[in-house]
Amino acid sequence: MYLGLDLGTSGLKAVLIDEDQHLLGEATAPLTVQRPQSGWSEQNPADWLAAAETVMTAVAAQHDLSAVRGIGLSGHMHGATLLDASDEVLRPCMLWNDTRSHAEAAAFDGDPQWRAITGNIVFPGFTAPKVDWVRVHEPDIFAKTRKVLLPKDYLRLWLTGDAVSEMSDAAGTSWLETGKRDWSDTLLAASGLTREHMPRLVEGSEPSGTLRAALSARWGLPEGVIIAGGAGDNAAAAVGMGVVKPGQAFVSLGTSGVLFASSEAYQPDAPSAVHTFCHAVPDTWHQMGVILACTDALNWYAALVGSDAGSLTADLGALQAPSETLFLPYLGGERTPHNDASARGAFLGLSHATDKTAGTLAVLEGVSFAFKDCYDALRSTGTRIDSLVAVGGGSRSDYWLSLLATVLDMPIDVPAAGDFGGAFGSARLAQMAVLGAGAEGATPPATARTIAPDPALTDAFTTRHAQYRAAYSALKEAL
Repeated sequence: MYLGLDLGTSGLKAVLIDEDQHLLGEATAPLTVQRPQSGWSEQNPADWLAAAETVMTAVAAQHDLSAVRGIGLSGHMHGATLLDASDEVLRPCMLWNDTRSHAEAAAFDGDPQWRAITGNIVFPGFTAPKVDWVRVHEPDIFAKTRKVLLPKDYLRLWLTGDAVSEMSDAAGTSWLETGKRDWSDTLLAASGLTREHMPRLVEGSEPSGTLRAALSARWGLPEGVIIAGGAGDNAAAAVGMGVVKPGQAFVSLGTSGVLFASSEAYQPDAPSAVHTFCHAVPDTWHQMGVILACTDALNWYAALVGSDAGSLTADLGALQAPSETLFLPYLGGERTPHNDASARGAFLGLSHATDKTAGTLAVLEGVSFAFKDCYDALRSTGTRIDSLVAVGGGSRSDYWLSLLATVLDMPIDVPAAGDFGGAFGSARLAQMAVLGAGAEGATPPATARTIAPDPALTDAFTTRHAQYRAAYSALKEAL
């Protein structure tokens, strides 16, 4: 048996699979985000450990874990977890959607060596500018910092006692020489850091250490359980869905939105704001467009109108023509293709006829148009997208999938019943690490159905997308 732990923004999930990758059990513990100022987003790492205790105890109550051979880890990327010489946390972790370090990011990105070495724009959400923000604004904490870990790797430190990361997550720090799959001494020095501040690197499908004996005894696991390198959340989801070969892609409708395409070569195009990262399996990379508010935008709107996302999307029926109301989903800045930490959301075209449903449709359309921006950016880099699979909480809405397929003018496959997200992908990586297997252990799931574009509405949404882009430009100019 193999366990996967996925440290998400809103919760930590555990799944247990057997040797044939059938799901045996699962458990989830909720997490909350603190936003003490506009553009700030933080979590307390102690909450991650408490959540891990909760899910492991729950899974152990469901099943005898004495046959578990490996554990894989995945988690939200880019977080800055700062530790002192005793591995004590120095401050709350700044998360992937924290944009306070926009000035530091701009300064790094203005130096050509950062894009040349990493293959990416230095986004405000990435780890390096966050740590530089601490250097500037919290110098006492920076001076005490002896180790910088990504969120899932802090969880690993607790599980194994070892400070280790892997290529897919490390690529999102702005300190990795992505083509060579190694830390860049040049960029670390530019941040006032050295390799001693960084965790050791392994591939996602390789062992990174073993579970501490005390935790093995607590949860009923055997001694020597291997902890795999694992992956950042999106690379782990790709492994879960078998997106490991060129032309394969997935779209994730989670808190953030991701359009992810696998690639066999390192082919960066930083000006497009497309992320070029290492994949979780050796000698493989991926291209990724990211929007910061996907279901997060829908949940924000639901709270605004005193409802919940499920209720708002439950009875929308067949796909409708574009709403008269236009929504820009930039609630906390945007990445692909704008690289604009100051971008903010807006409703345009409100009228007396705008009701709760009209607002819901506008939000779904606005997020879908943001995905279209990502799709166009990926295609402009030469990235192949031959097939597209949907995952994430938003993919439970057939209306939203039909809308997205029509906006992208591309069919979207829906997996058969099962969990193919980060937790499942990290469990697969655990099996690969134990067996020494390669990407052949990551097969695509069976397709339950395919959502086709609506040809009668494709032109209308193409026109509306052009208006959406114009609205962003006009609002940016006005503000």
